[in-house]
Amino acid sequence: MDPENSWRAYLQATLLSGVCVFFLTWSLAQADEVAPSPYGPDDEIGVLNELTEANTLAVLQRVSSGRTYDLSVENFVGMPGLADLGMGDPPFHMWLTHTPRGMRVEQLSPAGGPPDLALYDDAYTLSAHTGTHIDALNHLGRGEKIFNGYDAPTYLSDKGWTKAGADTVPPIITRGVLIDVAGEKGVALLPPSYEITIEDLQRVMKKQGVRLQKNDAVLIRTGRMTVWPDPKKFVHNDPGITRDSAAWLVDNGAVIIGADNMGVEKFPMAKDSVHVYLFAERGVCLLELLWLEDLARDQVYEFAFIAAPIKMRGATGSPIRPLALPFRAATSE
Repeated sequence: MDPENSWRAYLQATLLSGVCVFFLTWSLAQADEVAPSPYGPDDEIGVLNELTEANTLAVLQRVSSGRTYDLSVENFVGMPGLADLGMGDPPFHMWLTHTPRGMRVEQLSPAGGPPDLALYDDAYTLSAHTGTHIDALNHLGRGEKIFNGYDAPTYLSDKGWTKAGADTVPPIITRGVLIDVAGEKGVALLPPSYEITIEDLQRVMKKQGVRLQKNDAVLIRTGRMTVWPDPKKFVHNDPGITRDSAAWLVDNGAVIIGADNMGVEKFPMAKDSVHVYLFAERGVCLLELLWLEDLARDQVYEFAFIAAPIKMRGATGSPIRPLALPFRAATSE
């Protein structure tokens, strides 16, 4: 090869290498990008900051009666969960740590109690994302950062994140809205991996006679609970919302989004994951494995939504037991 061609080849290789390095650096920077919180550099709960005492009072004043809907599933040995996805998460397990017979054999007398005291104690192991639960904002992020720019080298300890954990999530009392997508389509459950679009959501709400409002808890029914608790039918290939429909819900007032499936969004996850988008960019928590069958059966589409996670310090999620109290009739605005 003559010197001129050699020089030209060297320049091309150098330029190509530089371009590759640029795009690699750019992509790594993009992977680390998360949104700063509009509520300040110390914020750990995102849009839940909008839930004021005035909002709570206004919601409770619209409750029509003492009728209460329990929106949680039971936790039991053998229940579907993350363990069924094969990633090594522990299944729910429960065992007795003390029984009267065992106490007699061990000759134990708890706290100085009488020897014939019939004591029963138990213990549990479970993933933080077992059963009906809330995902905290430290559950997913980009690169080594989570919502509001908290980075792993500074804030992730061997005992979990020191920021944006389940312990920071306040009790939630706000207007709840059920969007029964499966019901509107006249099916028991949506097809596997069905993508719930903005048009689906709009059509269902129009039929139900409800509109989104500021500070709503939006609960989406896919019908997945009609096959609960069969792990093979329940866990894989969830129907769910997309990034576009998630963005539309938040843009129109949702401060928390939940569904009756494993992950709220469609599974398998799309490249533009709803989880990462909502946590890292919008500061919105998710509620998963909600029991919505009773609300759907009674066509209760608007209600006071009440829930509070267990205060597990630094946890990426927590079991939660949401409740719905129906509003008075004809309250749509």
